[in-house]
Amino acid sequence: MYQLSPSILAADFNCLGEQIRQVEEAGVEWLHIDVMDGAFVPSISFGMPVIASIRKNSSLFFDVHLMIEEPGRYIEEFKKSGADMLTVHAEACKHLDSTLREIRKAGMKVGVAINPGTPVSQLECVLDLVDMVLIMTVNPGFGGQSYIESCTGKVQKLRKMITEAGLNVDIQVDGGINEKTIDKVLDAGANILVAGSAVFGGNIGENVRCLKEKMESR
Repeated sequence: MYQLSPSILAADFNCLGEQIRQVEEAGVEWLHIDVMDGAFVPSISFGMPVIASIRKNSSLFFDVHLMIEEPGRYIEEFKKSGADMLTVHAEACKHLDSTLREIRKAGMKVGVAINPGTPVSQLECVLDLVDMVLIMTVNPGFGGQSYIESCTGKVQKLRKMITEAGLNVDIQVDGGINEKTIDKVLDAGANILVAGSAVFGGNIGENVRCLKEKMESR
């Protein structure tokens, strides 16, 4: 299953609702929502009130990526605000397995993310607890960065780990994904692609069509 998950971090918040409507009309099913706390990453973005607000008028799958310290503190609040999946960073959790189990217990899909400098081997003991692994292909915290080439090999290693373990786990990539880099991450084994500037920069409908055509040709 391939999915395009547009990141609203790159959207124009002056007309956020309208832009979300445009990606939905273009056939997108997921929406990537980056929550940043200014501690785990330098930037501060938005939190539960914004998610709850856009949830009122959207039926999209809310793919919520928490770039925050000790995200386990807020699991119930994100569930109440409308998150369908919570992805937490392995680097941000003191007790990662417990946090992942609590997300599942709350009734959401479970994701775990790793930064470019974190080896995929650190996830071996929790792969059976998650629905998705997010491999960051830029250092988290800012939009518009260039894809880090060494991350392609990480996707390949992770896909091999998942296959050998006999698990059904999605691989998401986030950072520098566009028409030039999409083929290499798909070839490596990723199946859920986050795109920010490549969707919201320019004609949203046309951008979505081009990216989805590449994914659907697989």
